[in-house]
Amino acid sequence: MRKKLQQLAGLLTDVKVFGTTDKWITDITADSREVQPGSLFVALKGVHADGHKFLAKAAEGGAVAALVEDVPDTLPEGMTLLQVQDVRSAMEIVVPFFFDYPGKTMRMIGVTGTNGKTTSTNIIRQVLERAGYKCGMIGTIHVLIGGEAVVSHNTTPDVVDLQKFLYRMKEAGCRYVVMEVSSHALALGRVAGIEYDTAVLTNITEDHLDFHKTMEAYRDAKSLLFEHLAEGDKPNKTAVFNADEPASRIIEGRTGVPYLTYGMGHGNDIYPVSYEVEARGMHLCLHTPVGEMDLQLKITGIFNVYNVMCAVGALLAEKIGKAEIEKVLNGFTGVPGRFQLVEAGQPYTVIVDYAHTPDGLENVLNTARLITKGRLWTVFGCGGDRDNKKRPIMGAIALRLADDVVVTSDNPRSEDPEKIIDQIETALKPVPEGKTVTRIADRKAAIEYALAHAGEQDVIMIAGKGHENYQILKDRTIHFDDKEVVESYWKEKRA
Repeated sequence: MRKKLQQLAGLLTDVKVFGTTDKWITDITADSREVQPGSLFVALKGVHADGHKFLAKAAEGGAVAALVEDVPDTLPEGMTLLQVQDVRSAMEIVVPFFFDYPGKTMRMIGVTGTNGKTTSTNIIRQVLERAGYKCGMIGTIHVLIGGEAVVSHNTTPDVVDLQKFLYRMKEAGCRYVVMEVSSHALALGRVAGIEYDTAVLTNITEDHLDFHKTMEAYRDAKSLLFEHLAEGDKPNKTAVFNADEPASRIIEGRTGVPYLTYGMGHGNDIYPVSYEVEARGMHLCLHTPVGEMDLQLKITGIFNVYNVMCAVGALLAEKIGKAEIEKVLNGFTGVPGRFQLVEAGQPYTVIVDYAHTPDGLENVLNTARLITKGRLWTVFGCGGDRDNKKRPIMGAIALRLADDVVVTSDNPRSEDPEKIIDQIETALKPVPEGKTVTRIADRKAAIEYALAHAGEQDVIMIAGKGHENYQILKDRTIHFDDKEVVESYWKEKRA
């Protein structure tokens, strides 16, 4: 892949050029550590770093040009500078063009919402592959390019990384791409240059208010996926809405394409005729426009009824056959860290889940309560440098739904873990008779406390980190895996 710099410069209005544009660009990156000979370096101004400070390093690494807002007194040797008013806006134009707009050539399915995106996208991908389509997937856990897994640091990567992933998917012969689309990505233009074919809304509950400030702004960011759905030249576009999510009624009016609805009400296109939730699975009879689906699932919980309906809606929008959908759903065993049962030889039930929002915690605790014969434990915390308004809300939910609450750290980041717990604990007093609240900031010790005190009929819900195998502290990131803590504890206990 290569383009002449003059082609890229020609896309931009009000650009000032310092140096020659008679150069070939062979790569684009916003990370000076990833520069290679022929790169265009994008000098982004971020919260923690300013790319302009790394221009010299980028030039030393072989970058032949840079996209900048500020021009230094001394130009880096051998580097042409394209000065614009807003580097992010310019990047949204230049980067998709450089990679030949891969998001306009494959069928793109975007799933947005606070909860449920990961399970829903994994179901969709597996059904598409069962139906014979090579498929890429971009999500919270990883990026999949066919069968190759690549680590991604954001639910939706930035413009440069995203376009690179999409280009690799196109080159690998992918017909479909299934994406988790975050509100940050929509608000910050990370999905620029992509033309979606099917867009799905799971739900909108409190999260990311440190960034969006209000629920209305959060909803409007999610809405952008649907507002732009009618744009472009691709045929057969569809929106899929959770009718039990109040925001759906608002967003439905903003999309200019046909849409399907799913929910508990029988007036929807997709709804459950009946369901039976059990500890290790559930039976679900689903009404759909192509006939009833009688499913014996290996995943459980009311929230997974919604995830299944969400995925079915997207697949029917893409005209995937009923038989292919049923076969995959009946064999689908779930996603790591999503209501994942941990088997370590313990006499009680341990579940690990990614729930890190009020709605997510309420959903998993309600489901756990259905399978609990003894006491229900929850071990949870809240992330640092994130929306602090949800902390007491999650504390109140834990106290209401669980019998034994152990409050601990999640990813404290730059914040003091004890102060985060202080904010959670404002909702944990007074403690009702028959319940307990324990405060242990060290997450490993908190999990082990629950493991040591739970009874044979009990269920322990370890919430917040799910699939994550790290913990972000103030000064470093360490390896940490909730599931491994459980397994290690019982391995030592058996020994």
